[in-house]
Amino acid sequence: MVCVMALKWNFFSTNLSYLDLNFSFFVILKKKENCLGQEKWRALLFAESIYILSKLEGTMIEVFGVSKSFGKRQVLKDISFTIQKGQIVGFLGPNGAGKTTTMRILTGFFPPDKGTIKVAGHDMFTNPIEVKKRLGYLPEHNPLYLEMTVEGYLRFVARIKGVNGKRETQRIQEVMASCGLEGVRNRLIKRLSKGYKQRVGLAQALVNDPEILILDEPTVGLDPKQITEIRQLIKNLAAQKTVILSTHILPEVNMVCNRVIIINKGEVVAEDTPENLTSQKGQVEILLKAPSKAEIKRGLESISGVKDLKISQEGEFYRLLISFSPHDDLRPVLVEEVVKHGWKLYEISSRRLSLEEVFVQLVTEEAS
Repeated sequence: MVCVMALKWNFFSTNLSYLDLNFSFFVILKKKENCLGQEKWRALLFAESIYILSKLEGTMIEVFGVSKSFGKRQVLKDISFTIQKGQIVGFLGPNGAGKTTTMRILTGFFPPDKGTIKVAGHDMFTNPIEVKKRLGYLPEHNPLYLEMTVEGYLRFVARIKGVNGKRETQRIQEVMASCGLEGVRNRLIKRLSKGYKQRVGLAQALVNDPEILILDEPTVGLDPKQITEIRQLIKNLAAQKTVILSTHILPEVNMVCNRVIIINKGEVVAEDTPENLTSQKGQVEILLKAPSKAEIKRGLESISGVKDLKISQEGEFYRLLISFSPHDDLRPVLVEEVVKHGWKLYEISSRRLSLEEVFVQLVTEEAS
């Protein structure tokens, strides 16, 4: 077991290319042969190789130990995360958390002070052109030339990105169709609504047919109808692309994303699916009969893991809302305590927190 754990740590803490990884993994495991025995060594080699290759083939972005400072202000502090192929990842954080800085580093806009980044298997620093070929980026402030027509602008961007000839015309037709721009192809961009300008911004990010799409606040400033349209566009694109969506609008993440990364003060504080995040930090609601509110408080507030206890009286009943520490299921302990005191239990249920509540809790905990 110690050998296997050491092996996993050695392997996953390395930062190697796809081909180097296979050879280095074999060398690391070969060194463990003596303590494993030959038969177990061969079985483990086969099983771990299959596991590792399956993981690597689906990884589109690897960020490891990235930090960034501007002058004396450190904006990113040793952040690490991976994003798999086909995921729509919501990148969340309060203002000044480091979201936009991370987006700009991922797109090669400026380098980090330290750390490594790989995009579709290509190292950001040793092979930046190959990385950028695989990225489409819509920054928070849409980079449009307002005096150009929609088609003229997309043709201009396509050529900058190396999309030429028949492929250029084909891609322009495809992105205008997917972004709903065919009816305004000859209109000046300055005469478009904000919603249509965002569509043009998405189209320019897609014109080189990138594997990864990075969107920084794509629905900010739009009206409800335009927001719905852009969200649907993003969902449609996710069938073929890996999408990173930076936003302040948490309901948007619930509607669009299948994974969430929360960053605060330059550090990753949570990384999981929306479902898991909202279930990890929960609350228990209890309806019971007891002699008094004071007796309930004395009995339950001392339980390890209880972070908050709210009690409201409903006629002869008391309704309790109990917040507990992450990853703890306190229901069995609470039931035992109720029975021990002779109180009458009528209801007990877990209440999921909303993503907004989880976000506020995480940010508040980091601040404290």
